[in-house]
Amino acid sequence: MGQGLIISAPSSGSGKTTVTLALLRHLARQAVPVRGTKSGPDYIDPKFHEAASGKVCMNLDAWAMTPDRIKALAVGDGLLIVEGAMGLFDGAPPEGKGAVADLARMLGLPVVLVVDAGKQAGSVAPLVAGFAGHDPGVRVAAVILNNVGSDRHEAMLRRALEPLGLPILAALRRDAALALPSRHLGLVQAGERADLEAFLDRAAEALAESLDQQALLNLSTHLPNARPAKGLTPPAQVIAVAQDEAFAFAYPHMLADWRAAGAEIKVFSPLADEAVPKAELVFLPGGYPELHAGRLATADRFLTSLRNAAEHSDIYGECGGYMVLGEGLVDADGQRHTMAGLLPLETSFAARKLHLGYRHLTAQSGPFRGRYTAHEFHYASTLKAQGTPLFSATDAEGTALPDMGLSQGRVHGSFAHIIDAAE
Repeated sequence: MGQGLIISAPSSGSGKTTVTLALLRHLARQAVPVRGTKSGPDYIDPKFHEAASGKVCMNLDAWAMTPDRIKALAVGDGLLIVEGAMGLFDGAPPEGKGAVADLARMLGLPVVLVVDAGKQAGSVAPLVAGFAGHDPGVRVAAVILNNVGSDRHEAMLRRALEPLGLPILAALRRDAALALPSRHLGLVQAGERADLEAFLDRAAEALAESLDQQALLNLSTHLPNARPAKGLTPPAQVIAVAQDEAFAFAYPHMLADWRAAGAEIKVFSPLADEAVPKAELVFLPGGYPELHAGRLATADRFLTSLRNAAEHSDIYGECGGYMVLGEGLVDADGQRHTMAGLLPLETSFAARKLHLGYRHLTAQSGPFRGRYTAHEFHYASTLKAQGTPLFSATDAEGTALPDMGLSQGRVHGSFAHIIDAAE
């Protein structure tokens, strides 16, 4: 049976991702069986985890998934390192459901608190003490200090934390080369970084200088026994899935569920102007089509085959994929690009507006009939959306939202990303 631990922090921006990647790469280089998972609805960090460890990274979402589902997805050999999202106790309103702390309770795993100590000395002690004592059901078992300025700074931090009795597993020095570049939906994608391997090795080496590896391994605990949990039912027997830098946001657990249930997945690249493979369902996941709108607009083989596929196959687009199914997409510079024209939809990034939050979705038609948990996170504005909506929706608090998405013939889509089937 595998063991696990959680990497969390007091807030976003503390260095959780860098520390997690450094740990995954360092342990993999030491031939320690290790794999990563990511808390919450994140598509980008898991690809970094996979690059660092060589193992597929699943999402564990304590808001959208049941405890049985989470335990089943966590099962595996070796050490499981769970990277948290936001701060340890930050979740969805009204009660904070979905926080990393929920995963710690469900899985019974200890928490390693990553603290950005760049602008602290003695004040680090009450900060860590507050998190360690806040919830008796969440065990903060150790600390990793990040952004440490010097030997003297490290000594001050260690002296302040000593009365708490919590082990300090590492003190990572301040290094601008370990910063991860971001854009509007998160980090620049792993596949876009030509220097990714060098970055991962440098992060691993920087952490190894102060890491107490044996103490880290010793504090990990056994993962709980898991009962069989129902996965997502394949919406078709043969599914063509777009997969490249413009369509990178497909959940690994969703694709794994479909394959486990016997569905055949055919992957293709719209950016490479590949034709849509013959399939019963064409799935265009989210991603960054707005960054590649010009290339997509001139991908004649892809667009022609997609329009032809709509005559005999179901087509479903999520977020970025939904926008590509529309008539036009206006990029951040105000230039309009003609898209597939399969839905009466116009979207724009010229005037960005954040749409963010968990969603409960219900569909009476389309390939995803039924009830689902989902997440919405985009900056696109809708200039035009005409026709039949796809989903009725509520937010995390159960408040009714306007209907989401569109259906026209065999073509369907919305801005929401489906995470799991609702209970």
